[in-house]
Amino acid sequence: SQLANLTIGGIISALIRLVLVVAALVFFFILVIGGIKWIASGGDKAQTEAARNQITAALVGLVIVFAAWAIVQLINTFFGINIFELTIPTAV
Repeated sequence: SQLANLTIGGIISALIRLVLVVAALVFFFILVIGGIKWIASGGDKAQTEAARNQITAALVGLVIVFAAWAIVQLINTFFGINIFELTIPTAV
Protein backbone atom coordinates (compact mmCIF):
# COMPACT_ATOMS: atom_id res chain seq x y z
CA SER A 1 0.00 0.00 0.00
CA GLN A 2 1.09 3.56 -0.66
CA LEU A 3 0.51 4.76 2.89
CA ALA A 4 2.99 2.24 4.29
CA ASN A 5 5.75 3.87 2.22
CA LEU A 6 5.22 7.40 3.59
CA THR A 7 8.32 8.96 5.10
CA ILE A 8 9.08 12.42 6.43
CA GLY A 9 11.45 12.95 3.50
CA GLY A 10 8.80 11.89 1.01
CA ILE A 11 6.24 14.24 2.51
CA ILE A 12 8.67 17.18 2.53
CA SER A 13 9.79 16.54 -1.06
CA ALA A 14 6.16 16.31 -2.19
CA LEU A 15 5.41 19.61 -0.45
CA ILE A 16 8.41 21.26 -2.14
CA ARG A 17 7.20 20.06 -5.53
CA LEU A 18 3.66 21.21 -4.77
CA VAL A 19 4.85 24.67 -3.71
CA LEU A 20 6.90 25.07 -6.90
CA VAL A 21 3.99 24.05 -9.12
CA VAL A 22 1.46 26.22 -7.27
CA ALA A 23 3.83 29.22 -7.31
CA ALA A 24 4.42 28.83 -11.05
CA LEU A 25 0.67 28.60 -11.70
CA VAL A 26 -0.09 31.62 -9.51
CA PHE A 27 2.54 33.77 -11.23
CA PHE A 28 1.32 32.61 -14.65
CA PHE A 29 -2.27 33.61 -13.85
CA ILE A 30 -1.11 36.95 -12.43
CA LEU A 31 0.72 37.48 -15.73
CA VAL A 32 -2.41 36.68 -17.74
CA ILE A 33 -4.58 38.95 -15.57
CA GLY A 34 -2.04 41.75 -15.99
CA GLY A 35 -2.20 41.28 -19.76
CA ILE A 36 -5.99 41.44 -19.70
CA LYS A 37 -5.87 44.59 -17.57
CA TRP A 38 -3.41 46.17 -20.02
CA ILE A 39 -5.72 45.38 -22.95
CA ALA A 40 -8.76 46.65 -21.04
CA SER A 41 -7.03 49.85 -19.89
CA GLY A 42 -8.18 51.65 -23.02
CA GLY A 43 -5.13 53.91 -23.12
CA ASP A 44 -5.55 55.21 -19.57
CA LYS A 45 -2.03 55.99 -18.42
CA ALA A 46 -2.52 54.98 -14.76
CA GLN A 47 -4.21 51.66 -15.59
CA THR A 48 -1.61 50.83 -18.23
CA GLU A 49 1.20 51.53 -15.77
CA ALA A 50 -0.48 49.38 -13.07
CA ALA A 51 -0.92 46.53 -15.55
CA ARG A 52 2.71 46.85 -16.67
CA ASN A 53 3.87 46.70 -13.04
CA GLN A 54 1.74 43.61 -12.45
CA ILE A 55 3.18 41.90 -15.53
CA THR A 56 6.71 42.79 -14.43
CA ALA A 57 6.08 41.40 -10.93
CA ALA A 58 4.64 38.19 -12.39
CA LEU A 59 7.64 37.72 -14.69
CA VAL A 60 10.05 38.29 -11.80
CA GLY A 61 8.12 35.74 -9.75
CA LEU A 62 8.25 33.18 -12.56
CA VAL A 63 11.99 33.74 -12.96
CA ILE A 64 12.50 33.20 -9.21
CA VAL A 65 10.48 29.96 -9.23
CA PHE A 66 12.34 28.55 -12.22
CA ALA A 67 15.70 29.71 -10.81
CA ALA A 68 14.90 27.82 -7.59
CA TRP A 69 14.08 24.71 -9.62
CA ALA A 70 17.32 25.10 -11.62
CA ILE A 71 19.37 25.48 -8.44
CA VAL A 72 17.83 22.28 -7.06
CA GLN A 73 18.73 20.49 -10.29
CA LEU A 74 22.32 21.81 -10.12
CA ILE A 75 22.66 20.63 -6.52
CA ASN A 76 21.45 17.22 -7.64
CA THR A 77 23.90 17.14 -10.55
CA PHE A 78 27.01 18.33 -8.71
CA PHE A 79 26.49 16.93 -5.21
CA GLY A 80 24.12 14.02 -5.80
CA ILE A 81 21.55 15.40 -3.36
CA ASN A 82 18.07 15.18 -4.86
CA ILE A 83 15.90 17.55 -2.85
CA PHE A 84 12.80 16.42 -4.76
CA GLU A 85 13.36 12.86 -3.60
CA LEU A 86 15.37 13.68 -0.46
CA THR A 87 17.90 10.97 -1.21
CA ILE A 88 21.25 11.81 0.29
CA PRO A 89 24.19 9.68 -0.80
CA THR A 90 25.79 7.67 1.96
CA ALA A 91 29.52 7.37 2.56
CA VAL A 92 30.83 3.98 1.56
